[in-house]
Amino acid sequence: MGWMAIRGWALLVYLFMFLPVAVVVLLSFNSSEFGAFPMAGFSFRWFVELANNEAILRAFRTSIILGSLTALISTTFGVLASLALIRYRVPGSNLISTLLIAPILVPEVVLAVALLLFLNFLSINKSFPLLLFGHVIFTLPFVILVVQARLVGIRRDIEEAAMSLGASPVQTFFQITLPLLLPAVLAGGLFAFTISFDDITGTLFWKPGGVETVPTQIFAMLRNSISPEINALGTVMIVLTVGLPLLGAAIARQLARKSGG
Repeated sequence: MGWMAIRGWALLVYLFMFLPVAVVVLLSFNSSEFGAFPMAGFSFRWFVELANNEAILRAFRTSIILGSLTALISTTFGVLASLALIRYRVPGSNLISTLLIAPILVPEVVLAVALLLFLNFLSINKSFPLLLFGHVIFTLPFVILVVQARLVGIRRDIEEAAMSLGASPVQTFFQITLPLLLPAVLAGGLFAFTISFDDITGTLFWKPGGVETVPTQIFAMLRNSISPEINALGTVMIVLTVGLPLLGAAIARQLARKSGG
């Protein structure tokens, strides 16, 4: 009876969490302008209007560019930091690791306000590079944790064997270490892109005027009225933020099998 009660309670929690998401997805295909049940009919009307909305398309382009740059920078620095902390003896490595992981431990709104106040103190205006910098700070710890977890499982003697056969450290990294590390690198990059694409708290504090990402565009649209386009946009966001990590996990699993991991 105890386990049945726990299962029932867990089911209620999941329903409470995901039922509103399911409602948004269903209403995005409603032909009526009024978001209510029963649905008037099945239609892709709001997705078509979404594709013709220049403000939303501009926000999508901004989010994709921002997310791609964030993933590229965070993955590059995350791999380099992980290699330095795991493979080499770096003075104060524990302190460095703590500082690199700290953004996860601090609430994002606190981190956003602190960075904004610090840059105001330095008289630095809001800009796209500032927004990118904030996203890199917030996503870098996730990449480091994923890459380090994979790097610990890669045997050091494999790399040493390659170098003993004449390979340089750079050749060893690109031909031995990186292929073995590739599943984690891919997963970390997708995590960074998804987190950046979906972020709203930090973006609201860091973005300059006239620059909107998809989450901030949704927030701006909700302040005026609840348009059916918001349901369609929410469905697209759900597909991207859920589908990309699942796709990355599947690809990473295949790469891990091929590399013997």
